[in-house]
Amino acid sequence: MKHAFGSERVVLFSYFLILILIGTFLLSLPVAWAGSDGLKGIDALFTSVSAVCVTGLITVDTALYSLFGQFIILLLIQFGGLGILTFTTVIFISTNKSKKVSLRNLQTVRNFYLDSIEFKAHHILSNILILTISFELIGTLLLFFKFRSSLSGAEALFYALFHAVSAFCNAGFSLFSDSLNGYASDPVFMIIIMGLIICGGLGFLVYNDIINVVKNEKKRLSLHTHIVLKTTAALLVIGALLFFVLEWSWTGNEMSLLDKIMNAIFQSVTPRTAGFNAVDQNSLSAASKALTIILMFIGGSPASIAGGIKTTTFAIVFLAIIKGADSNGRIRLGDRAIPSSIVSRGMLFLGKAVTLLISSIFLLTITEMGKGSATSFFSIVFESVSAFGTVGLSTGLTPLLSLAGKYIIIVTMFAGRVGIISMTIQLFKEHDENIVDYPEEEVLIG
Repeated sequence: MKHAFGSERVVLFSYFLILILIGTFLLSLPVAWAGSDGLKGIDALFTSVSAVCVTGLITVDTALYSLFGQFIILLLIQFGGLGILTFTTVIFISTNKSKKVSLRNLQTVRNFYLDSIEFKAHHILSNILILTISFELIGTLLLFFKFRSSLSGAEALFYALFHAVSAFCNAGFSLFSDSLNGYASDPVFMIIIMGLIICGGLGFLVYNDIINVVKNEKKRLSLHTHIVLKTTAALLVIGALLFFVLEWSWTGNEMSLLDKIMNAIFQSVTPRTAGFNAVDQNSLSAASKALTIILMFIGGSPASIAGGIKTTTFAIVFLAIIKGADSNGRIRLGDRAIPSSIVSRGMLFLGKAVTLLISSIFLLTITEMGKGSATSFFSIVFESVSAFGTVGLSTGLTPLLSLAGKYIIIVTMFAGRVGIISMTIQLFKEHDENIVDYPEEEVLIG
């Protein structure tokens, strides 16, 4: 069984590596680039990794790619965004003649869907694809009506499709050189983008749970759904209020009250692994940048396209710190309790995430510090968290990275998207592993 799960990790990593290499090759073709100077191989690789890992960090302007290159980026975002959720399911379907998930493989999928998962793998896959295509088509249609006033019909349609997919997949790629800064005063446009970002970051289990309750197939929402919805709402509201106060006389001093409110809300939404800019991130106050870093680190929710440590991990760790666990290691929440195994997994997941992030920050301080004001320690931390959380927001450091720095960010994006998710694939332990019981001994804490 350990060998089986090890093989699944290899297949998972291989899928993303192959997708990245194909993307790098296609983006390296002369037909993919429309800029005056040729595209460097490292920049093609960086763009490919950023698109597949749905991050959005760029070393070259996406607008400089040709229509062919932009279409390749769009495909990389789509396949990368859905790859984590659908790839293992496709493997299960193709290797299981009964079209059902075997008990051995069920644990892998349960890491994304919990114990309420459907046993029919093709049903899981179809639900994911239907919901994804539906959201993206609705987003494309709404954005098309916004773009057609300034762009031609075909161009408006492509721009609408690109930004709808990028927003729902929480990728943050934009065909505009200034990201979405030009739409900072367009509340309708920003609401559409924010809606797609939030919908892409909630997780397919939440949608499945809500649909079952609406159809009266379940009496109430699961604890998972409650935690996701309440944590997401709390982070959005608290974040928006703080940004509104912190940026009242900074970024928003020339905005109307409505624009200030809308941009505060948008700034609270986009760090949740989306990465679109409506205001220059480098112009934000230090406090706002710190708040953005916190939101980027938390990210979206499990079983979604979003990155970060996830809302449930944050909620469980936060509750463990504030409320503490009972004698059995469980955390009580209302009339239900979170098992000690889930609490331990959340702590372990957080620990590994912090370790990876610290490693990235440390290496970047070696390769990038002392190369100008844009490479301050604060900007390095911001860039590392953005890459790890697959967000894509930047204070301007990314285009200035050294060759070594670009490779560090590439590895950080890959680890934040693929590596940290693969950690959640739990290894099955043989029954005889727990036969021996070792004596306990106390260790001082604090």
